Amino acid sequence: MNTKDLAFAYKVRHALDQNIQTMPASATGRLASARRIALSRKKRKALARAVLPRTAAAGHAPTPFSLHPVQAWLGRVGAILPLIALVFGLIGIHRAEKRQQVIETASIDAAVLTDELPLSAYLDHGFNVYLAKEAN
Repeated sequence: MNTKDLAFAYKVRHALDQNIQTMPASATGRLASARRIALSRKKRKALARAVLPRTAAAGHAPTPFSLHPVQAWLGRVGAILPLIALVFGLIGIHRAEKRQQVIETASIDAAVLTDELPLSAYLDHGFNVYLAKEAN
């Protein structure tokens, strides 16, 4: 709890202490019940913190309460590592595809430039129709 929460809790406690005599019996009963529930939860948490590290050492599966902070941090990082590997893998695939596209374009350009036909032949629409007929 931070200081604001503690200050609020003290103010509520003080207000309840001052007005307990004027409160109806049903309200004080509900407050007493809520206090018992809160105390039982607090006791269970304290018991869990005290017992779980010993049971983890006795062969039971570790829990977040029994892990060392470094182990808990490594567990969180271990959950993120597959996602990081996926992102880097997709980046690598994208770069490889782009590289292959550049290589193919360069090879087409090289074939056009090393051919014996002049570049004006490739610009002639009639020549393109002739090549299309010859290819079929």
